[in-house]
Amino acid sequence: MSKPIVAIVGRPNVGKSALFNAIAGETISIVKDTPGVTRDRIYADCTWLDMNFTLIDTGGIEPDTDDVILSQMREQAEIAMATADVIVFMVDVRQGLVDADFRVADMLRKSKKPVVLVVNKVDSFQKFGNDVYEFYNLGIGEPIAVSASSRLGLGDMLDEVSRHFSSDHLAEEEDERPRIAIVGKPNVGKSSIINKLTGENRVIVSNIAGTTRDAVDTEVAHDGTEYVFIDTAGLRRKNKIKEELERYSIIRAVTAVERADVVVLVIDAVEGVTEQDAKIAGIAHERGKGVIIAVNKWDAIEKNDKTMNEFTRKIRNTLSFMAYAEIIFISALTGQRLGRLFDTIDMVRQNQNMRVSTGVLNEIMTEAVALQQPPSDKGKRLRLYYMTQVAVKPPTFVIFVNDKKLMHFSYTRYLENKIREAFGFRGTALKFIIRERSGKDT
Repeated sequence: MSKPIVAIVGRPNVGKSALFNAIAGETISIVKDTPGVTRDRIYADCTWLDMNFTLIDTGGIEPDTDDVILSQMREQAEIAMATADVIVFMVDVRQGLVDADFRVADMLRKSKKPVVLVVNKVDSFQKFGNDVYEFYNLGIGEPIAVSASSRLGLGDMLDEVSRHFSSDHLAEEEDERPRIAIVGKPNVGKSSIINKLTGENRVIVSNIAGTTRDAVDTEVAHDGTEYVFIDTAGLRRKNKIKEELERYSIIRAVTAVERADVVVLVIDAVEGVTEQDAKIAGIAHERGKGVIIAVNKWDAIEKNDKTMNEFTRKIRNTLSFMAYAEIIFISALTGQRLGRLFDTIDMVRQNQNMRVSTGVLNEIMTEAVALQQPPSDKGKRLRLYYMTQVAVKPPTFVIFVNDKKLMHFSYTRYLENKIREAFGFRGTALKFIIRERSGKDT
């Protein structure tokens, strides 16, 4: 099941990252490719009461002039409007209303997306309470006073955000058609693939990276089955700064992956597999989606009888955490092997929904334990009692043990490999939950 997307939009220094970290429950950061430099992670899986959602921080702008502030805020608002189910528009009670707030409010109002107006830095309701009323002038609803740094008012804000999760999102959940996200770096040919599959130019295509304008769902019928392809569309980017492009492409990937059953990661055959490809693949892997790696522009490569094997080996090395992913070599330009894409999607979907009986699983587990003894620590050895499958999409297994602290990651991977040897599960991640079983003599 996909989760709603909530995007935070606002001017610099209004506290977007503070709110992001407060809701996520921790300060989240990832290390950049540049040694010694960290940067904020831009998405997090969050829970409020019994509702799960993905939170996105669209920030990261450090402008020098008012004009740059406004233009970059417009871009933030545009990506939020294109990808989010709910938009949190953050303003600053201490700075008051400024022109940029009015401009962005106009855009958000026209988007018809639900907008929650959040007035930050209200550390004292007694001191700043009356100043909050000024923000009614934006005309996008009742302002909710919060203090991200002091974690005040967040419950009221999240109640209002979650109120907008229901109707449209549930309607999409009831849609049984396979949903396929086409993800990858800018200009690898994502839109060209969809256009070739539909036989018409449904999506704007340009050689300038990042020119696809709006998020587009494209329906494609093949052999009696209707598929919905989700293009990771974004913005026309005047600013060619590599890091900003990377940020926006990752936001687009998160939002598309969240809605998809199967993710097709498109890699440029000419450029080869890159670190950014690994980041985008990691998003799909973390969410347990089916994964197909499509190497596009294969027609542009000089080949011999070893080229495909060498390219496959490089992909497996860079994306070693998802050895289960299927790899196909295609050309959106010529249509080469594009027909195989549907066969591969169907195979991955079938594996995502595969169920293995408890009796067979426990036979595999017993044989695996006999071949390789479970780990021990300080004289206490791990004992595995029972294994059962509890879910699909992704296939999820619960293993009952005497002490889950003894269940080392490497032994879980060993059991996963044994299950894959028996049943394949090609193209889909497997999830394992380790539970301690009480009442057993350990």
